[in-house]
Amino acid sequence: MAGFKGGYGGFGGGNMQNLMKQAQKMQQEMAKAQEELAEAEIAGSAGGGLVEVRVNGKNEFLGISIKPEAVDPDDVEMLEDLIAAAMNDAKEKADALSKEKMGAFGAMGGML
Repeated sequence: MAGFKGGYGGFGGGNMQNLMKQAQKMQQEMAKAQEELAEAEIAGSAGGGLVEVRVNGKNEFLGISIKPEAVDPDDVEMLEDLIAAAMNDAKEKADALSKEKMGAFGAMGGML
């Protein structure tokens, strides 16, 4: 143990401080990205715009718009399908936005 000097497992004090600063900066950037996702409004649509669904970047449902011509009392199934398709479209777009905003944080995001 003649060469043991203690410390932080090979990290000098200055390096540890830099690492902590980088982690804090990443955490702030991640919080900002999460806030932007919560505030984003994404529209998904189906049937050429007959049904439009709005979600935020966190996939939280915000609202739905249905044009009157989409409502056929004799074909409720079609309207149900349009709503499901619009929801899936909005979810895909929200997932893509989330991946764009949060992808930079990679595996580190789960550790902060």
